[in-house]
Amino acid sequence: MTDLSNTTSALPEGAQVQREGVRDAMRGEPPFAAPPPPTASPVAIALREALITAAIVAALTLFFLALRTDIAPGGLVFWARWDLWLVAVAIAFGVRFLLSLLVFQRRERKAALPKTNKTVSTKGAGLGRFLGLGLLIVALALPFLVQALAPSSDRYLIDLAILILTYVMLGWGLNIVVGLAGLLDLGYVAFYAVGAYSFALLAINFELGFWVCLPMAGLFAALWGIVLGFPVLRLRGDYLAIVTLAFGEIIRVVLLNWYQFTGGPNGLLGIPRPTLFGLDFGRGEGSFSNYFGIPYDAIHRFIFLYYIILALALLTNFVTLRLRRMPVGRAWEALREDEIACRALGINTTNVKLTAFATGAMFGGFAGSFFATRQGFISPESFTFLESAIILAIVVLGGLGSQIGVVIASIVMIGGIELLRNLGFLQAIFGAGFDPTQYRMLIFGVAMVGIMVWKPRGLVSSRQPSAVYKERKAIGADMVAQGEGH
Repeated sequence: MTDLSNTTSALPEGAQVQREGVRDAMRGEPPFAAPPPPTASPVAIALREALITAAIVAALTLFFLALRTDIAPGGLVFWARWDLWLVAVAIAFGVRFLLSLLVFQRRERKAALPKTNKTVSTKGAGLGRFLGLGLLIVALALPFLVQALAPSSDRYLIDLAILILTYVMLGWGLNIVVGLAGLLDLGYVAFYAVGAYSFALLAINFELGFWVCLPMAGLFAALWGIVLGFPVLRLRGDYLAIVTLAFGEIIRVVLLNWYQFTGGPNGLLGIPRPTLFGLDFGRGEGSFSNYFGIPYDAIHRFIFLYYIILALALLTNFVTLRLRRMPVGRAWEALREDEIACRALGINTTNVKLTAFATGAMFGGFAGSFFATRQGFISPESFTFLESAIILAIVVLGGLGSQIGVVIASIVMIGGIELLRNLGFLQAIFGAGFDPTQYRMLIFGVAMVGIMVWKPRGLVSSRQPSAVYKERKAIGADMVAQGEGH
């Protein structure tokens, strides 16, 4: 045989490198990947995960469902409900088994496949536009649809719609701070309270009407937004959240203890109702029914309140969308993505943060003034941290920075909580002694956890960038910063 080392000098240029590569390949591993080791079957994996989930649910619900104590004349009475507990564990086992077998494992197998470049479609943008237009048409005609389809419960349904729209407006206001500017605010209820008390004190002490006090309450809330913005200019992430949470609690405690000014725990009574060009919605002379010569009906006031909050919510949405396309809105989004890069571009982050806090607080003040005139009575118990948590959950659940997502999340959360008050069909599953009202928050919490597991970026997982080049395209929510003040 011919020695390869003796013939290297006669090889053309570059052939030596190729020959050494062939030699290394012959000495090394074969040029193919080894087959993956055998794994368990999908059914076995699903059974294992379902058993783990059932064990966790059994441990967590043991003292909520299986064991219970009641107060009796002789003391505490201890009794067990093992059937209810076993049914809940069985449901958790079955749901987890199906999810693991039909959803999670398929998702993992799909993620293991080689990724290819995909063009982002603009269908999501068109669908969101049509969905928003459809919701607007339904919202404009909702009172008349309710009266036509459910006349026996029209007051309840319209009042529920008013409550949902109030939270839509609050969610849109907080979305400016959290979703657009990326500043995590856990004390947004403070601006809600400032707007409500500002309106109530102005209307009661100076005998001013709703339409005069409404902008003043919004301005007072915006002022407090600036007051909050100054101490937190250098804070980010968790530190910012803690300070805003403390601010919300400070406002609530001040309202609770400043008895001479705010009424303390007794609250404020006699807050005037809004009027339509000086016409109230009561009985007698000067009322709406008397002026137009129609029979008095209490539903007229609810319809009027509904259209007031609808107009305020639409105003909030319009201003937010316009601001997003202006330099200040683009500065908010730049601050959310990267504050250091934002400063490097010459943007004054101090003013950007203050405008975000002030604008969001102003809309919170508008919503608070409407809440005060709708209730006719306010107290500090209406402005607890739970309200801030619900508003923030609406923003996160709907999708940070998504306007239509806030609407959907408000309908799901606020309407869902009310829907869980009347779930009689659950008694057929858990027994006649099951009371759905006792577990509605537990069911609601489980539903929220499920939604966030399925849709971690919110119900609306696409975003419309405010600045585009040549063509506007929807982008995935995973390309947008979560907004924690980093």
